[in-house]
Amino acid sequence: MAGETDTTPASSHAASSPNIDGGWTGRIILVFGVALALVHIYFNILVGQTVVPLPDFINTFISSGLGRNAIHFAGFAFLCALIYPAFDSDFARSRAFKTFDVIFGLLVASSALYLISAEDAIYARGVRLNTLEWICGGILILGALEFTRRTTGMIIPVLILLALTYVGWWGQHISGVFRFAGLSPETIMFRSIYGDDGIFGTIATISSSFVFMFILFGAFLLRSGGGDFVIDLARAVAGRLTGGPGLVAVFASGLTGTISGSAVANTASTGVITIPLMKRAGFPPKFAAAIEASASTGGQLMPPIMGAGAFVMASYTQIPYTTIVAVSFLPAVLYFASIGFYVRIEAKRQGVKPLEEKAPGFVDLMLGGGLPFLIPIAALIALLIFGYTPTYAAGIAILSVIAASWLTRNPMGPTAIIEALALGARNMVMTGVLLCSIGLVVNVIAMSGVGNTFSLMITQWAGDSLLIAIVLIALASLILGMGLPVTAAYIVLGTLSAPALFDLIANQQLAAAIAAGTVGVEAKTMLMLVSPDAAAKLGTPMALDAAKAIVASIPNELIGPIREGVIDKSALTFALLSAHLIIFWLSQDSNVTPPVCLTAFTAAAIAKTPAMATGLMSWKIAKALYIVPLLFAYTPLIGGTLPEVLTVFAFALVGLYAFSGVMLGHLENPLGLPMRIALLVSGALLLLPLGIFVQLAGLALFAAIMFFNMRSQSVPAAA
Repeated sequence: MAGETDTTPASSHAASSPNIDGGWTGRIILVFGVALALVHIYFNILVGQTVVPLPDFINTFISSGLGRNAIHFAGFAFLCALIYPAFDSDFARSRAFKTFDVIFGLLVASSALYLISAEDAIYARGVRLNTLEWICGGILILGALEFTRRTTGMIIPVLILLALTYVGWWGQHISGVFRFAGLSPETIMFRSIYGDDGIFGTIATISSSFVFMFILFGAFLLRSGGGDFVIDLARAVAGRLTGGPGLVAVFASGLTGTISGSAVANTASTGVITIPLMKRAGFPPKFAAAIEASASTGGQLMPPIMGAGAFVMASYTQIPYTTIVAVSFLPAVLYFASIGFYVRIEAKRQGVKPLEEKAPGFVDLMLGGGLPFLIPIAALIALLIFGYTPTYAAGIAILSVIAASWLTRNPMGPTAIIEALALGARNMVMTGVLLCSIGLVVNVIAMSGVGNTFSLMITQWAGDSLLIAIVLIALASLILGMGLPVTAAYIVLGTLSAPALFDLIANQQLAAAIAAGTVGVEAKTMLMLVSPDAAAKLGTPMALDAAKAIVASIPNELIGPIREGVIDKSALTFALLSAHLIIFWLSQDSNVTPPVCLTAFTAAAIAKTPAMATGLMSWKIAKALYIVPLLFAYTPLIGGTLPEVLTVFAFALVGLYAFSGVMLGHLENPLGLPMRIALLVSGALLLLPLGIFVQLAGLALFAAIMFFNMRSQSVPAAA
């Protein structure tokens, strides 16, 4: 994607597969896609400029966020009607039904645009809807339900219906903390359309600006030859190493993730090359498919794009996008390194040899697509570092793709530019419809207060255990991921549980500060009002358990101000970012965890292996999805000083290698059970935040195991 940028349905229950042909619908898709891409470029980069003068009523319409988001949804709803038929049948693809689809798409698009143009009139009537507005509102929500069904399956439409009926009907008939008195249909309709969290609200703004511009950037990179360059570069860099074909898959998937951020699209595009390559080299087919699926899942973790999640995260947390990208790089490296370790160890087990074919030379790589890939990526990163907005940086990067292509054998002319614009629009259809529609669910969560209730429940169930909270969120993420694309799962789960996770992380920091005796006078004064005995103990060092008991005694209404008075503001910012990154990483697990695991199923189809068995193997290989979030929670990997971050990274790198050896029962040579247990202990010591000396002990144990393991076969061979 940015989230899910491919045109493959995001659910095994999707109603239809994409329908892009060369007939009249294909020509409409091409022309309308180019026009829609140009419109987005205009209101993301050129709006307010005098470069393209427009009539006043159009300028007025697009000057508001609701207007731009309505255009965004209307355009991609119409494209969705053309690209995704209602059903996978010959009748649904017939000329007559296509005509009906065009009419339905136009009705949904027109309703969206009309409702935003009627906003002032609705306010003038005292927020009352007339008959035409009710009809258009019904068509709009029906369109959101239908198009999400076509692109992602039944789960999201059912979730939307449950959310809307909860605040309007059945919420008042249940008992307990989730009972909701209910709202009138008119209030629900108005807030769903015009609310800050509604269908044209905050998430739609993210979709119509950051996400679209980066998907368009990826489309230009692909059209300029960037995809082929990624594969060739991976073969040149990693092909001659131990397990080279598997490392090519890991490296190529990481680079492709910088373009698309879509796990399924990543698997489909690179897997058709890397999976046969791995099988030919001697890797078992199931392992080859699982490596590609696991590596492609990391595409959404790899800066600078990171799927739509980075942009959603920046909007929710108000933390700069550049900060999120910067702190995410080393964790992404850890993830891809952990998969590379699996490849190397499996290559040792299977006796896989490096690639024998000659890798392309540097000049050929650059002229074959390297410059249009490297120069724009460098320009994008530089512009972000220098403080330009992501949308502006993406626009300049697109221009740099075109300019750089003229230094290669495949310069982009007008035809190639038009094709890239159309490709960007097509790749955005599912994401655009999904992100706007999921706003209906987020709006209900905001209106009803379900998010606060859910967070309090997690806090209550977990007690003061951060680990239990993370396990609960991981389970919820897995369940949500069975029906939602990962970005939608992150949005829903982040809205529900991020506040609780942030509280636990921040309280952990507060307890550490109290234990260290670094509490100031202001915090002591506030605590004196509710617990004089606890306040009297502040300011002097104490045991951590005693400090946690004091934190637990602080009332909820005072815990926030006390944290702000004790903990540095930047530390609280990174605590919030850690909470969201934990949820974001855990939301990726549905790609590789049965029973859904679409990425693994895609790889299995290419490798011709059993889908569920491939999913289980992928889940085993992608273990870093669960280990790295623990580092976010318990170590200064996010927000620490540079030496602290590099120390955590270095020990974690070795710890992940140790765990890979434990899972496969092999390092340079096979491991016996005692060595395997010792290796597990060394990995735990390297990863657990028990202090530098404990980690050094783990490193020494790992080095000793490696030494004896390497000698275990060399001594008999010498004899």
